Amino acid sequence: MYIEHVAIWTKDIERLRAFYEMYFEVQTGEKYVNPKRGFEFYFLQFVSGPRLELMSLSTIPQTRDNIDWQFTGIIHLAFSVGSEPQVDQLTERLDRDSYRTVDGPRHTGDGCYKNVVFAPDGNRIEITT
Repeated sequence: MYIEHVAIWTKDIERLRAFYEMYFEVQTGEKYVNPKRGFEFYFLQFVSGPRLELMSLSTIPQTRDNIDWQFTGIIHLAFSVGSEPQVDQLTERLDRDSYRTVDGPRHTGDGCYKNVVFAPDGNRIEITT
């Protein structure tokens, strides 16, 4: 058994697609659009692992959660970039492009090196070795 994909609702599907293409080297599949329902999605394929589905629905409400707080449920997506210098390089790119760092870069108690940033919709993205 394995995770096939994870899905994220967004109000701005093109902005989120561009974010993952620019920083996480995904291949984007063809956009599906259902104008009758106001629904559209993309599947994003990484070099390995599960796909990411970006979905937009014209009637989906914005979250009212404060992105700075932590809640139960899925809290972040983690991407391994391979090494500490690569974590630092990607962190620097994201910082230059005004993506807010939440935590890091730092070494964790289990020996990992990581940084956590907010993606365009406020989802937490962990960049790790």
